[in-house]
Order: sequence, then C-alpha cells, then structure tokens
Amino acid sequence: MNTMLTTDKVHDEARQGEAFQPFENDPNQYKKHFYIESYGCAMNFADSEVVASILNGAGFGATRNLEEAQLILLNTCSIREKAEQTVRKRLTEFRKLKERTPGMLIGMLGCMAERLKAQLLEQEKLVDIVVGPDAYRSLPALIEEAESGQKAVNVLLSRDETYGDIAPIRLDTNGISAFVSIMRGCNNMCSFCVVPFTRGRERSRDAHSIIQEVKDLCDKGYKEVTLLGQNVDSYYWIDEQKDETVTFAALLEKVALISPDLRIRFSTSHPKDITDEVLLTMAKYENICKYIHLPVQSGSSRMLQLMNRTYTREWYMAKVDRIKELLPDCGISSDIIAGFCTETEEDHQETLSIMQYSGYDMSYMFFYSERPGTLAARRYEDDIPEEVKKRRLQEIVDLQGELSRQSNLKDLGKTFKVLVEGNSRKSDADWMGRNSQNKVIVFPKKDMNEQLKGSYVMVKVTDCTKTTLRGEREL
Repeated sequence: MNTMLTTDKVHDEARQGEAFQPFENDPNQYKKHFYIESYGCAMNFADSEVVASILNGAGFGATRNLEEAQLILLNTCSIREKAEQTVRKRLTEFRKLKERTPGMLIGMLGCMAERLKAQLLEQEKLVDIVVGPDAYRSLPALIEEAESGQKAVNVLLSRDETYGDIAPIRLDTNGISAFVSIMRGCNNMCSFCVVPFTRGRERSRDAHSIIQEVKDLCDKGYKEVTLLGQNVDSYYWIDEQKDETVTFAALLEKVALISPDLRIRFSTSHPKDITDEVLLTMAKYENICKYIHLPVQSGSSRMLQLMNRTYTREWYMAKVDRIKELLPDCGISSDIIAGFCTETEEDHQETLSIMQYSGYDMSYMFFYSERPGTLAARRYEDDIPEEVKKRRLQEIVDLQGELSRQSNLKDLGKTFKVLVEGNSRKSDADWMGRNSQNKVIVFPKKDMNEQLKGSYVMVKVTDCTKTTLRGEREL
C-alpha cells in the first residue's frame, strides 16, 4: 500500500505515467513534437488535454515516441511522496536522453512544479521549464525563452484562470468517457492537504463554456462526462447578462438536459457542501449517475477537527442518511486516512464504525504521510509509528473488502443499465461496462463480431467478486 496524503482526489493507478497520444486523423504536419506524461488525479489528466491544445496552437504535435520529441513534459502531483519519487526517477532518465539529443527541452507542469520550483531548476538542474497549474497559457513563450538557454519559470497562481475558452484535445483513451473541468483551486484548507498551495484559490468556470464543451463531446459521440473540481459542490458562477446565479445543482441540470443519452458523473464532493438541491437534481434525471464520492477521512470528530474538515462524525452520518433517503439506490465511496497526527486506538475504531455505518461500496485508503508546507506539517507532530499506521490501514482495507463484497452480493439477481466501455481487461470474449452506481460489470459477448462499445445494454447480475459484478445480457 502506498504512503499517500489524500485530498479528496481519486488516483487511477492504471493511468499513472500515461503518455498523451496524438489525436486521431490529425491533418497537420509538425516540425516540432512534444511528449507528455501525467501523474496524479483526474484534474491533472484533464489539464494535460488543455496543455496539448495550447501546444498544438503553437505548432507542436503530440508524440508517444520519446526519441521524436523536442519537448518532454511531466504533469505532476504533490499529494503523494511516492508520486514525487517516481517523477524524480523519470526526470533523471530524461536528462540522460537529453544529453544524447541536442536542443531537447524538459519541462515540469502541475502541483510538484509549484512546490519545488527552485530545487528542480537550480539545485538539481533536472528541468529547463517549470510551469504551475495556472500558467499554461505562457508555455509557448517559456519554450522560446528556454530555447535561448534561459531557465523559464511561471508558477504564478491566479484568482481567475479557468482555461474556459480553451477546447481540450482529448486523450481518447476509449472515445466514450471524458473529463470536463468546471472549476480550479480549493478554499477548504484541510490541514493535511497541499492543494490550496499548489492550485490556488477556488474559482468557477463560466457555465456557458462548460455547456458548450459538453455539447461538443456529445456531438462527437461521447456517452459520459465527469464534471471535475477539487470540490464540485461549491461551484458558483454568476451570469451577469441574465442576472442568474448558477449553483452546482443548476449546472448539473443544465448538463443533464443536453441529451438523455449522455451520462453525467462528478468528482469530488466535500460533505459540507453537498446540498439537498444537488441530491434532488440527481433523483430527477435518470442520466445523472447515482454515485457520490463522499470523502470522510476519519470517523473521529476529534481527528476531523484537527484535519479542519469542518464537520463532525454525527453530521457526516446524518448526511449519509439523507443521501440514502433521497437516493435509495445511490452508490457511496470514500477516502480514508489512517494514522493522522495523535490518532488513538479509539479514534481508529470510530473510523471503522463509520465505515460500517456508511456501507461504502469502495474506498481509497492510505496512511498519513506528512507533506511539507501544509498546516499539519507546521502545527502537529507526525507522531504515529509507521508500523501502527500500517496495521490500522490493513484493518481499514480488510473491512472495506468485506463491505464491498456485501454491497455486491446485494446486487445478485438485479438488472442494470450498463454503458459498455470496451473489452474486459481479462478476456476479449467479455464486455466490460459500468452501471449508474459506478460498479464494473463484466458479461460475455454473444457474438465476437458484435459492436457494443459505447452502447447501453441491460445486464442481469449472476455472480460477483468484491470488486466486480458478472452478469448476462438481457435482450
């Protein structure tokens, strides 16, 4: 299990270090090529799509061949110690390649760039360009600067940059699901989290540009969009022309109305901000997925206060009750930190009991590792021995495994509408898709020549493991 300090951000382990691929049927001929790898949460992968669009406009084409690239970029995450170590290792490998390739430039983007700018440029001399999450528009000018032999840096954080006018170039990993960033930054200041310092203050993107981006995706055949933000529920934008305030619930409704065939997901919700208005909007529209990622972090009110989460154990449990009351079939997942500063066995037991109470379908679980610059690093001592953290984490992981198994057993015999994403990872003879509750469902192909990718099918669940449902397609 990786040491990680989570911040309500979901990391898809299968995609860490994924290289951006050129977009299909690109008619342009490029003299210069860039190679970009992404690490961290969905926000970083969405940002890489924005960066690709900016570089395309400056005459650079994407490549997955390192040897072909004149510009190598790493889009980085500071939330994990392990992620930073991985990036440093990659930078060392890139530097060796650069020594063999005159004129090649290496750049670092994202949260780690914001946090370690001086160290990476001056002390370790691993990069030529450092660009923070709010400064991607300046990339073409910074590349010119670096080509002249200067070290090029822009890590200024912004109060208004949302990249709302830039059409991202899609990674096209499956052509069915896409991320749409609706806001940037975070105002929550959880004591364990580095994000407010690396991504800046919260600002919401113009609703019209979000709607237009989703419409474009729908027109291109995408069947699912995930609205992204550090805390989507605090989305708030004022349309001065119409004198209209757009809340997250209102935005959800506007997106849901684009097409009944387009599924809507969102990530991530802070428990303090998810309102009845959001829950009622989810209940109203079939195409808004019945799934909420609701990070608890700890089940102890004392721990939650030290983490500056702004809610208590009892308040969180009441929120879970309300979700289940208004959305009885809603899937709920969580983030959990084991071994935060001063955590006692009693605090740990309260985490286990709130997991039982909430009945999470799945969770992202990590033990605490201190991140420099956070409130916790300045104010508290990281005083729980590593072996205690690991033991508590294992108990959390074991319990979640049982909760996931129980959740899946309840689905036996039920029929779900499944959006087919492609072949199963384990067998080309099976399809894989997800239901509204974000559970993976695998079912056999009736005919090896049939083309169901991107289609909705009804699947009856016949078997399960703790991570996957198996079923049969109903015709």
